[in-house]
Amino acid sequence: MLTHRRLPASLSVVSLDLPVRSAFETIVTLYQRAPQRFHVLIDVPTSTFDAPDISAAPPTISRNTNRSPNSVRSPSPAIEAQSRLLWLEISPTRAIFTSQSKTGLSYRHMWERGTYGISRYWLNNPESVHSREATNANRMRLRNFTRSLDLTGRDHPEHLRLEYELWSQQLKFGTYVLDLDIRG
Repeated sequence: MLTHRRLPASLSVVSLDLPVRSAFETIVTLYQRAPQRFHVLIDVPTSTFDAPDISAAPPTISRNTNRSPNSVRSPSPAIEAQSRLLWLEISPTRAIFTSQSKTGLSYRHMWERGTYGISRYWLNNPESVHSREATNANRMRLRNFTRSLDLTGRDHPEHLRLEYELWSQQLKFGTYVLDLDIRG
């Protein structure tokens, strides 16, 4: 059986060379998948994403809408009502961060220390679901370079600091720092 813990946390994404900053206090649900490998489900305060997106980081979550009434519900009561889902997979050498929106911008970043990774962005637009051309027009793929990835904590992750650059071919879209502090 998969165990989980709900803990207070803070998440921030800051650009080192652009006027971009997003930070909020929240509750996370922490799942241990294997030794030193965790999934972190982040409850997003509803007012957080009324402003522009933090578009700086993201796994795609597939949600089964055909659940039986007896199926296990999410341990996070706020998840079902949210319009945005944040999910982070972390280990000492790799991180994957997904922001999935029902009707807006979604993205997924894959980082691995010292390497180029992929950042994908897409718009979830209900009107374009049946049109392949419109769906492809709503997608963008960028590269990211992970400068550093530091994960600390004993029994569970307590702090993740990830510094990376975002690139489109030869054009740099900035250097970002993602900080996640989990208290507990």
